Amino acid sequence: MKFGKRLKQQIQETLPDWRDKFLSYKDLKKLVRLISSAPLMLNGSLEYEKSEAEFVYLLNNEIEKFNAFFMEQEEDFIIRHKELQQRIERVINKLGPEGNQPSETDYEEEMARIRKDIVNFHGEMVLLMNYSNINYTGLAKILKKYDKRTGGLLRLPFIQKVLQQPFFTTDLISKLVKECESTIDAVFPVAEEEKIEGEREGITVAGEGIFRNTVAALLTMKEIRRGSSTYGHFSLPPLNLPDSDLVQFLQLNSSIPIL
Repeated sequence: MKFGKRLKQQIQETLPDWRDKFLSYKDLKKLVRLISSAPLMLNGSLEYEKSEAEFVYLLNNEIEKFNAFFMEQEEDFIIRHKELQQRIERVINKLGPEGNQPSETDYEEEMARIRKDIVNFHGEMVLLMNYSNINYTGLAKILKKYDKRTGGLLRLPFIQKVLQQPFFTTDLISKLVKECESTIDAVFPVAEEEKIEGEREGITVAGEGIFRNTVAALLTMKEIRRGSSTYGHFSLPPLNLPDSDLVQFLQLNSSIPIL
């Protein structure tokens, strides 16, 4: 699949509020086409330098957009992660077997709600990691296209700059994802009967909500980051998916295989 179509698909499959935060790939591609097809646009000429400056200006605006959105989401995720941990602690202390107001029914109902919220939260974080991946890949591709069509040398220095940007640095989100998975594994282990039921109902669940979006994001990240004949210096490293009950839960609740 060509990148432009892949990006369009990812925009459609992400959260509605995120859809205007992705790379304006089509506009950048159009500008590259105009620059490369213009007469007398020789490398080193004044016209060429002006066009290149406009292209770089647009790229920098895109990076600022990515960083602002990514950091806002990252801050929100930190707060929500802490709130979820506090909710679990409160429910255990109040309604759990050793709580001050033990109630098996209320405990199970509250924990079921928290489990759903954690799974949705995990899905949103996966979507943000995919947001980082897909926008980095788009920048690398449009820069490659620019250099190839114009004879420019923007790709290497610009990518080196991108690698230092907040939107590219997903270490904190990766850490929160793993902590989220550890919480699911420890507090909400997936019983064997749930796995069987998940397999039976997977097609129905996969068609709606965060489940479908998360599975689509995992598939895209794995595709983008896998080693292949086109893997090179500007490619993202292969994706190693964690072996956790939560990822298995998403796998079982999808008609699409993640691995």
